[in-house]
Amino acid sequence: MSAPRTTIIPDSDGKPRCRWSAAAPEFLAYHDTEWGFPVDDDQRLFEKLSLEGFQSGLSWRTILAKRENFRAAFRDFDFQAIARFTARDVARLLKDAGIVRHRGKIEAVINNAKRAQELVAAEGSLGAYLWRYAPDPPQRSLAKPQTVSTSAESVALSKDLKKRGWTFVGPTTVYAFMQAMGLVNDHVVDCVIHAKVERARKAFKRPGR
Repeated sequence: MSAPRTTIIPDSDGKPRCRWSAAAPEFLAYHDTEWGFPVDDDQRLFEKLSLEGFQSGLSWRTILAKRENFRAAFRDFDFQAIARFTARDVARLLKDAGIVRHRGKIEAVINNAKRAQELVAAEGSLGAYLWRYAPDPPQRSLAKPQTVSTSAESVALSKDLKKRGWTFVGPTTVYAFMQAMGLVNDHVVDCVIHAKVERARKAFKRPGR
């Protein structure tokens, strides 16, 4: 998700945070415990790519509020299971008021699950493939935090995913994924979580290395 560059001091503990963390009640925990921390689990990576695709044209708050519904509807984003979904599953999902009922996005998740299987067969894991696109040396992008919506790496990753047959993986969607999964640290420097994410990233061993 994109966000303003400045910080805000929430009333809860008086510590500075990225301004967007105070935009909705559910954002604070997500900001403090998830956003930017490095992830190498294939299922979580696939989930986030899928949810970012669903967010296209909508707000992250809408998707975050429905995240547990999405997990229930899509078998916790187990792409091995989703790859076996049929037209009957598409019809079921289009009737599920707990998720975003967009045929194109639903069918994209099913398509991408099949492409994920192919990618794992070729690369060993989603993590090994996706983390190849993290900036090296491992740091946030050269742009100031939260001032851009794409990067050279997100453009390259988007292009390669599309070449492999993935859909709803444009550069902006991919960059939001990279921000959330820790491929870049886009917390503003004076945010209290920035240093925590940096420590986690330094301790993180990139999959495939």
